[in-house]
Amino acid sequence: MSGTPEWPRHRTAHRLLGERGAAAVEFALVVPVLIVLLFGIIEFSKAFNTQSTLSAAAREAARTMALANDAGLARTAAQTAASSLGLTTSAIAITPLTCTGASATQLVTVTISYRQVFASGLTGRTGVDLTGTAAMRCGG
Repeated sequence: MSGTPEWPRHRTAHRLLGERGAAAVEFALVVPVLIVLLFGIIEFSKAFNTQSTLSAAAREAARTMALANDAGLARTAAQTAASSLGLTTSAIAITPLTCTGASATQLVTVTISYRQVFASGLTGRTGVDLTGTAAMRCGG
């Protein structure tokens, strides 16, 4: 005998055997929360990217309208700038429709509306409405 009693080793082994499935249960409880968090980050990133694209497209359309004074050309510029979104012409509002005879302080405003659809559907909502707006002086 080495002089150490057998019972302390036996108690330690018994305690470890009692916690065999604890890690699996904790993992099973934490994984759904992590998955929801991951999908939330992905959806927010997509919506943020779409909002940025809409703002850039509205700015491009306002610039085109202010310089070229052509609403059709401005809508085409917006659709080209946001080609990944597939914007329709009805989603692009231009006010006023002409800069002809406008004062030097007259602003042309372009507003683009878009519905961002959620892919995951975890929130129960089908999507969120996003808007990009830009304004520039007529004539540049």
